[in-house]
Amino acid sequence: MANPVSDLLNNMRQRGSDVGSSGTFGKLLRIAVVLFVLVFLLPSMFTYVEPGHVGILIHRAGGGVDPKPLGPGLHFRNPLLSAIEEYPVFMQTLVLTRETTEGSPSNDEINVNSKEGQPLSLDVAMSFEIDPVKVPAMYQTFRTDIGMIQHGYVKQTIRQALQEVVGDEAIADIMGPKKAETVSRAQALLQERLLQYGIMVKQFTLNEFRAPPSVIEAINAKNVMQQQALTAQNELQKNEFQARGDSIKAAGRAKAITAEAEAQARANHLLSESITPTLVQYRLIEKWNGAMPQVSGGGMPMIQLPSIKQ
Repeated sequence: MANPVSDLLNNMRQRGSDVGSSGTFGKLLRIAVVLFVLVFLLPSMFTYVEPGHVGILIHRAGGGVDPKPLGPGLHFRNPLLSAIEEYPVFMQTLVLTRETTEGSPSNDEINVNSKEGQPLSLDVAMSFEIDPVKVPAMYQTFRTDIGMIQHGYVKQTIRQALQEVVGDEAIADIMGPKKAETVSRAQALLQERLLQYGIMVKQFTLNEFRAPPSVIEAINAKNVMQQQALTAQNELQKNEFQARGDSIKAAGRAKAITAEAEAQARANHLLSESITPTLVQYRLIEKWNGAMPQVSGGGMPMIQLPSIKQ
């Protein structure tokens, strides 16, 4: 026969045991939640923006972008409702070349046509910085990272600018006297078109210029002919200067001789007018030493003294 007192005691013990187990489980559950937050959620609640970068706060719920960029440092965010994308704002250089050892592993050369309609391929480089203030708007426009923007929109903008400039000039001029002007005009167009997105062009260079071999040969032949013509022209000018100098020298000598002859004739004329018999006698007397010249053959002396009138 069952004992009611014993059954009641057993029931109380069982309930106490159940209550104790439930309290322990609750504590363990709370600890597990805390550990989960610390291990998995806490790191994602903070994002560190590297120096030389800015962060873009993206609101996942609405799909919008915070208009104010985040500076370098540690930033708190809700990992379920937001994300942070980093953009570099330091000086960068985009290299577009045919060589796969520079720039990107693919062929990034720029292909355009000259004024003559000849195909040209160019290797270029562009150094630029990104305006931190305009980074959120840039991300909202392109919705991708800076690498994709460089090899997408920026590369296409460079090709278009070069086509406008190169397509207006002859190949010989671009490779020669107008190369610097071509680069300067292309850089001005890039600055104008990229600045609206916050890309500030600092330097643009044209590193290599490739044209069809037949065009290069024709340009080289033309350059040789121009050089030969220039050499011949310089030689002609040199001969003309030399002939002109000889003519001037000859004219100077003739003028000097004429002046000398005129001076001599004038002197002779003056001398002939000034010479009189009395002057000749006077000059002879000045040089006479008082001795009568010794003349053989009964000759008379050459000096005749004037007679003294009484």
